[in-house]
Amino acid sequence: MSRKPPGNLDYALIGNCRIAAMVDPQARIVWWCMPRFDSDPVFSRLLAGDEEKGFCDVVLKDQVASQSAYVRNTAIVETILTDSAGARVRITDFVPRFRQFDRLFRPAQIFRRIEPLSGIPRITIRVRPTYDYGREVTEKNSGSSHVRYIRGGGVVVRLSTDAPLSYIEHETAFALTHPVTMVFGQDEPFLSAFESTGREFLEKTRDYWLNWVRYLALPYEWQTAVTRAAITLKLCQFEETGAIIAAHTTSIPEAPGSIRNWDYRYCWLRDAFFVVHALNRLGATQTMEDYITYLTNIAVENQDPLSPLHGIVPGTPLNEWIAPHLDGFQNNKPVRVGNAAATQAQHDVYGSVVLAVTQMYVDERLPKMGDEALFRQLEPLGRLASKYALQPDAGIWEFRGFQKIHTYSATLCWVACDRLARIAKRLGLRPEAESWAKQAANIKSAILAQGWNEERQALTGAFGSPDLDASVLLVTELGLISPNDHRYVKTVEAIGRELTEGGRIMRYTAEDDFGKPETNFLVCNFWYVDALAQIGRMDEARERFLDILSHRNAYGILSEDLHPVTGELWGNFPQTYSMAGIINSAMRLSRSWEDAWCLDL
Repeated sequence: MSRKPPGNLDYALIGNCRIAAMVDPQARIVWWCMPRFDSDPVFSRLLAGDEEKGFCDVVLKDQVASQSAYVRNTAIVETILTDSAGARVRITDFVPRFRQFDRLFRPAQIFRRIEPLSGIPRITIRVRPTYDYGREVTEKNSGSSHVRYIRGGGVVVRLSTDAPLSYIEHETAFALTHPVTMVFGQDEPFLSAFESTGREFLEKTRDYWLNWVRYLALPYEWQTAVTRAAITLKLCQFEETGAIIAAHTTSIPEAPGSIRNWDYRYCWLRDAFFVVHALNRLGATQTMEDYITYLTNIAVENQDPLSPLHGIVPGTPLNEWIAPHLDGFQNNKPVRVGNAAATQAQHDVYGSVVLAVTQMYVDERLPKMGDEALFRQLEPLGRLASKYALQPDAGIWEFRGFQKIHTYSATLCWVACDRLARIAKRLGLRPEAESWAKQAANIKSAILAQGWNEERQALTGAFGSPDLDASVLLVTELGLISPNDHRYVKTVEAIGRELTEGGRIMRYTAEDDFGKPETNFLVCNFWYVDALAQIGRMDEARERFLDILSHRNAYGILSEDLHPVTGELWGNFPQTYSMAGIINSAMRLSRSWEDAWCLDL
């Protein structure tokens, strides 16, 4: 199993659940959408190919080394650049998030502090924003301590700073003799002192994240990996509405030259459930509460069929188009905006919603528990699940050229009916409980009869199909059958034997709309790890888990895919599926605190 080379997707994510940005190991901000996750990027260098546009960086004259890392247990990044004479400069990037006046303060601002640590470093500050997905900003004006960058449609991004504006505007090197602070945000005056405000906001933001992490119910093993995964997942929630995006990027391809370039800056109801499930296991219940509020706004629309993905503000159009002014990640075009999968039929969506909301009926930590009124809101989704359970759809992998009766989709429809039966029983609604239980039983019977392939000795990806699919590994997690069921054990064995490329699991190997998949889908590897643990192959599960962890980037983050030959990360970033997989597998595999802590001292 190859180790990934450094640098392919070595980016850190900073944010505050309102905006987010990505920083590379040289302290270059390469991606930042404003004023929210799914907006036009101010900094778009990530997708600009070879063009030097869409970024902010600090160039140290005669640089010979760089070190970059998160401040422990925070979403703050520190980068130290060193020149040939030993002069050093520290660049600290963060997005403010802390409690103030009894509420969370999370402005749409990026703070950058640049401090000389030794010697007299000579630096050049370069700020090259874009608009309209890759057009370079050419119109700007400046005041005594700010530069206004005029973007398309009169939208303005303001840089407020105590750094020398003339040097910034002309990209001229200067001697850094004292700390400077840069604040990027909306076109609003910055009325405070830069140095003291920057230090204060940095300290408060650091304290916020340290306190947030303090209350996580971490497993004994892999605490650093799980903590970074939890913070990353938290940064993928748009807190204003409760939506959880699949990733912060668009169009990083699943494999080089594959044209499998998609926009993931939206809320897939399926993906969001996995995030909520992972954070719940750590005790971070507020994310779930906010997400249920988001779901409630969607569920009451009674869509038939329900769209599998939605904008972070429900109702936002997601029409797909190609941005002509960006050459793509490492020149891999196209760059897509929007996602046509929003119009697909993906029948697993009903179970994903019901599963998430079911938590309100069983989790006593929540301030408001589920009641009969909420149950009545969920029932229309159950009726749609019953209606579509055994009908073809695009499936979990969103095939664009064909539809089948997918085993995973049918299982999630069963889940919707099964959980509604359990909720009704809990509420004392006996007729409803019996009705939903009967519908669930009918769906389950069909899945086990038609999803099982006797010749392959496995549950396959679709009814009547011989093709294996890693998504069926989840049937035990969802409660359809027991991990001890011989059909599940045989399925795990078949998937491990036939869906392995380069020592890791593919989601499927059959050709699809774009040919044969080339990369390992990372979340499927976590599902396989969990499946191995469930059927008693714990040592192998731990070995595979450690292998995937070894392919996290320099900041502890995973994307969607891993190339089986080069070991490079590919696909949109950071991928919530993958980060949730870290948490769920670590929780399953870790030794308990009671059994382990005293032995390791």
